[in-house]
Amino acid sequence: MTEATRHEPGTPCWVSLMARRLDATQEFYGELFGWQFEPGPQQLGPYVRGLLDGREVAGIGQLPADRDLPTAWTTYLASNDAGGTAEAVRCSGGTVAVGPITAADAGRLVICSDPTGAVFGVWQAAAHLGTGIVGVPGTPVWNELLTQETESVGKFYKTVFGYELDPVVSADLDLVMLKVGDRPVASLHGVGASLPRDRGAHWMTWFEVADTDAAARRVAELGGQVLQPPRDDPAGRLATVADPEGAVFTIVRSAGR
Repeated sequence: MTEATRHEPGTPCWVSLMARRLDATQEFYGELFGWQFEPGPQQLGPYVRGLLDGREVAGIGQLPADRDLPTAWTTYLASNDAGGTAEAVRCSGGTVAVGPITAADAGRLVICSDPTGAVFGVWQAAAHLGTGIVGVPGTPVWNELLTQETESVGKFYKTVFGYELDPVVSADLDLVMLKVGDRPVASLHGVGASLPRDRGAHWMTWFEVADTDAAARRVAELGGQVLQPPRDDPAGRLATVADPEGAVFTIVRSAGR
């Protein structure tokens, strides 16, 4: 178990879900991951933070009833200057949908999309540094952009966040690691025609679990769906699942755990 500290710019630092039924969504993730909840900043409407051992793990907000938006997990990337990052997004072909907004004393946020339409957040920390515990079941362990191809969108993320791009050498895999310094922090995965047509390019959050097969069964028992059953991967044993409202995420028992 590791307690998180202030995140370097470009590092995924938080994940947040916008849901239609806040109470039912809390119940699902509480049962699946053992989260407890406390209220968070309400600038964008009702919002809670999920906790493990008293430390913040992820956020869940409520979609306005009049907004026909999909439920989805959003990856937030750390920034020392949310306004400057928003301007860099615009200048590099992305879109700024919300912000910068000051969320009480927690920090400043921006909601953006890259040139392929994949939504992500930007977080400039003040009192709220982001995910407060890593490396244990129920915590975010990885973030990956699923897109058609990585070359053009890789240039966007390198320009905006200063990543070093480290392609994985493979004849049949389009995978690029995003590195801050020497450390891989996220990945871009080009999946070509297998990109879901109803979703388009999107960031995927991976959550650590103790047992992938048992967690997948629990997702189904709690009213969610198993979209890709448990399988072995160099990263570990993973499955792609969705909560009862259709928000997609990956569960993984990481290799070496």
